[in-house]
Amino acid sequence: MRYIKGKRAAAATVCLMMILGVMLCGCYEQASRPLVKLSVWWSDDGDRELVAEIIEEFKKEHEKEALFEITVSRESVMNLRGTVLANPEAAADIFMFADDQFDALKNAGALLEISENTDRVILENGGRENGACRCAMYEDKLYAYPLTMGNGYFLYYNSAYFDEEDIKSLDRILDKAAANGRKMTIDFSSGWYIYSFFKGAGLTLEMNEDGLTSTCNWNAVDTPYRGVDVAETMLRTATHEGFVSCDDQGFQDGVKNGTIIAGINGPWNAEMVRQAWGNDFAAARLPACTIAGDSVQMCSFSGYKLVGINPHSENSEWAMKLAEKLTSEEMQRRRFEMVGECPSNVNAAVSKEVQDSPAVAALLAQSEYAYAQRVAESYWHASYIFGITMAGGNSDHQDLQTLLDQMTREITGENETD
Repeated sequence: MRYIKGKRAAAATVCLMMILGVMLCGCYEQASRPLVKLSVWWSDDGDRELVAEIIEEFKKEHEKEALFEITVSRESVMNLRGTVLANPEAAADIFMFADDQFDALKNAGALLEISENTDRVILENGGRENGACRCAMYEDKLYAYPLTMGNGYFLYYNSAYFDEEDIKSLDRILDKAAANGRKMTIDFSSGWYIYSFFKGAGLTLEMNEDGLTSTCNWNAVDTPYRGVDVAETMLRTATHEGFVSCDDQGFQDGVKNGTIIAGINGPWNAEMVRQAWGNDFAAARLPACTIAGDSVQMCSFSGYKLVGINPHSENSEWAMKLAEKLTSEEMQRRRFEMVGECPSNVNAAVSKEVQDSPAVAALLAQSEYAYAQRVAESYWHASYIFGITMAGGNSDHQDLQTLLDQMTREITGENETD
């Protein structure tokens, strides 16, 4: 009996030692892994659960390499630039931002050059000449991860009133709307939309290298299409019986109450329009307008959401790995399903789910005639004043060239005496 008890005691001792060994080994492995702390500023609320899922997947993929503490906070893309530039060192390791903030963030040294899997990221988002990559690059170097290409605009139309030939011409759309006692709309009070006429005419609006001022020749008199030619087109549109200029809320109200049957607007209203028009919901690239007797394709601003890395991050290599995961093909595809934003990743963008969306298909069709928004702050007030003057039919009969000269001087920051 003593012998048996001795064996049992020895076995218990061995088991205890094994358990302690495993525990000590686990503690050693945990202690040997570095603790990586990362913070993320994410603008959208609709995909917050998805972001949490992707982060958990990321942790599991790298659990043998590090222990992670990752926090996610909401920071609107509208405020991101100001928040980061106010105190770059206090900004999150990873942050989502709109592409029109790229120059200001890059010039302030608030974006880390992406050095992890750079060529792969560029290729997956359409290559160096693709708009999404151009918006994220400076001097052929990548400084952000493309996430979406959803912030543009196109033509919504009710197919009960228009066929596929009608929607190719702004004039025909206006005539059809008037014939049916309805309206077509463009927000003339916003430089975001009136750009479509001037850019279509080949006139120039660009940000200068200083990131603070713009070059603009919208008052040109010696170009194939003059600024006055564009202004006359806008006036003719504004005074058409089938036209109304209204803001985003006005567009929504008009679609719902049936007074608006076509309009130039963005993908954020796609679900609202679909619910209002049902099976008659349709979308296409922007139409052509008539300028100086010629049919000219209307252009648009394009917009992208990007994800940047803070150069002050203490774990920048891990931040790049996580940012790549948060902007991957899988993430972009799943984000489209949740919030409807068009992916910049080329494989995600050609998926059946994306291609079956009329709004996204229209956005992609317009992308050939879409250009990155790169303008100084002075542009918005100047274009607003000019736009509302056109929307009102230039009721004071002001000289169009004078109006164009005034707008251009304000946009470029030039004094009247220059």
